Amino acid sequence: MSALESLSTMVDILANVPNPAPKDPTSGAAGIELLLSYAKWGALIACGLAAVISGGIMAVGSLSNRPDSVEKGKRALIWSLGGVLVTALAIPMVNSVFGAAT
Repeated sequence: MSALESLSTMVDILANVPNPAPKDPTSGAAGIELLLSYAKWGALIACGLAAVISGGIMAVGSLSNRPDSVEKGKRALIWSLGGVLVTALAIPMVNSVFGAAT
C-alpha cells in the first residue's frame, strides 16, 4: 500500500467520525444557571472594584510621595482592565455553550 493510498484511507475514516449534537449535562437545572450568572456578575464587579481601588492607590501614592504605591496602582489597573477584557470575552462564550446545549 502506497503512502497516498494510506493517506486516502485515513481521510475516509476521519470523514466518517460521528459528530453528535451537544447535550446539556445539567438537564436545564436552574441552580446551575443561577450559579453561572452569579459568577459572571461577580467577576465583572470584582474587576470594576479593582479598577476603582487601583485608581485610588495611584492618587494616594502620588499625593503622599510614595512612588512604589503609584507603580502598584498602575499594575493593578492594567490587570483589572485585562480581567474585564477576559471576562467580557468569556461571558458570551459561556452563554453560547449553554445556549447551544439546550
